[in-house]
Amino acid sequence: MSYFKLTDWDSAYTNSDYIVDGDQWPDAWVEPARSLRDRLTAAGRAKLDIAYGPAERNRFDLFLPEGQPKGLVVFVHGGYWLQLDKSYWSHLAAGSVAAGYAVAIPSYTLCPQNRIGGIGKEIAAAITAAAELVDGPIILTGHSAGGQLVARMMTTTSPLSEMVVKRTRHVLAISGVHDLRPIMRRKMNGELRIDDAEARAESPALLEPVDTVRLTCWVGGAERAEFIRQNALLANIWTGLGAATNAVVEPDKHHFSVLDGLMDADHPLTRTLLAA
Repeated sequence: MSYFKLTDWDSAYTNSDYIVDGDQWPDAWVEPARSLRDRLTAAGRAKLDIAYGPAERNRFDLFLPEGQPKGLVVFVHGGYWLQLDKSYWSHLAAGSVAAGYAVAIPSYTLCPQNRIGGIGKEIAAAITAAAELVDGPIILTGHSAGGQLVARMMTTTSPLSEMVVKRTRHVLAISGVHDLRPIMRRKMNGELRIDDAEARAESPALLEPVDTVRLTCWVGGAERAEFIRQNALLANIWTGLGAATNAVVEPDKHHFSVLDGLMDADHPLTRTLLAA
């Protein structure tokens, strides 16, 4: 009988070092993101830098379909709560916009200027502000740290209002980090400053889901083992708490390419995201 004990937590949650040409991300997203913004702006279907709060990064971009939107998708970006902004991800709105949905993509105040709990409150404010502009059901999706943030919205201690929670039809967390306690063992926690109290307050896997939640956890089959484990973890725990859940492992996709399906209305990722 053999046992496994994880000791190198930095390696376990590092992605680009284990992907061929992994250092091309996130720069590889800059041009396709700009292209979609330019195209929809020229068509009068983009509203950029909408304020949802007083902080400098409290802004979101809203991309609109042709005609009346069927509802609102909110995409929350990752970057370990430390990096990036909304400008890198605009192209990921393409699939949902083509399918008739409005898509909001917010920035938020990063750590260490903020705490993860504070980011959650900003994301709730962004969702609320976008929901005031777009009628219909709300669908939440996010990648990596963003996966944690959108799942957090559908817990019984959510910073969202009851009205917005009730409008939320689906949460799709992509490669999410749903138990923050392992991240406390990483060097980056010097900037994140996660402690035990915050881990327990902000980890979706340690919280109760709301009764109405429908959750999909989606991860790439070529991702680091910890992301695959975290993906299964949340779906497993919330299933045991009575939530409607599904866990998907998309073959051959790594931590960055797993997002590609959001650009295509007919890809299984986008179809699953928008399914009634």
